Amino acid sequence: MNYISISLYKKILYHALAEGMTESDFKHLPIPIDALESIQAVPADNFFALHELLDDTLGPGFAVRVGQEMKMDDYGVLGLSWKTCSTVGEIYERSERYFQLLSNTYVFKVEKEGGLSKVFLYRDAYRRGVSLSNEATFSATTVVLKAISERDDILPISVSFKHASPTKLDSHQEAFNCPILFDQPADFMVYKTTDLESRTAKADISINKFLVERVEEETKGIEVTSNKVATDVERLIKDALPSGIPSILQIGEHMGMSSRTLTRRLSDSGLTFRNIVKQTQEKISIDLLKNTSSSVGEIAYQTGFSEQSAFSRAFKQWTGKSPLDYRNRQ
Repeated sequence: MNYISISLYKKILYHALAEGMTESDFKHLPIPIDALESIQAVPADNFFALHELLDDTLGPGFAVRVGQEMKMDDYGVLGLSWKTCSTVGEIYERSERYFQLLSNTYVFKVEKEGGLSKVFLYRDAYRRGVSLSNEATFSATTVVLKAISERDDILPISVSFKHASPTKLDSHQEAFNCPILFDQPADFMVYKTTDLESRTAKADISINKFLVERVEEETKGIEVTSNKVATDVERLIKDALPSGIPSILQIGEHMGMSSRTLTRRLSDSGLTFRNIVKQTQEKISIDLLKNTSSSVGEIAYQTGFSEQSAFSRAFKQWTGKSPLDYRNRQ
């Protein structure tokens, strides 16, 4: 069965409410609003039928408008992984491999020629709602590229759709800000290759590697074991410590789970987040004292302490020795 993630279904429902519809307008739907929290996906035809209803009710361009409201967090762990892509265009490589987390109806492909890159969206528009959903997808793409690059000037050069032009193009022109072509052989957007190859604003190799693993696990339906969660938490804490001690909320966000879920997963192994932070700090500090010439002040900074004195007190609690005594006895 073809499916669409419930997060995308909810997004267009809620945006319809924001544009003036009411919950009573949706009571006749096969999947009404009061059932949204109990399911993870909807049949694709239900999703496309909803697009058709909203386009008829709220006018041409609704799909494009809802696309402009998409945030990376709306895409779940896939969206989180986009935030740490090394280059802007890497989101399409990620999508080629993992878009089944959102739907099994999409296929993205990028073809480069000269200085231009064509981003194709392959999905058979067997009904009008599919064409509308394609408009929403391309609209959302422009938002995602701007967000991960933190550049408003990354815009498509042109956008092409296979379907006929709607009666009004105001929303399309505002969203794409480029020539929009209809009745074309394929659905695709054209970007400058240099734009897609530009660095993202918050690329982080370590977190990126972790999030790719999480997406792989979700794609394959693998439940992350408690031991692996603890190992991943330790690794993320280690990377974050030079910027200060991270909170469980921050680590949970990087892992694509709530702090409550993360606490529960750690508890399954008899662990707490606070203890992992301490153990990680102790392990790093001992290694640095043994194997580097870094000063105690530098080690304090690298293990998340704002003051050397606080680090020294903590280290003595861990080992029974001051940092200098520990180093001198090695």
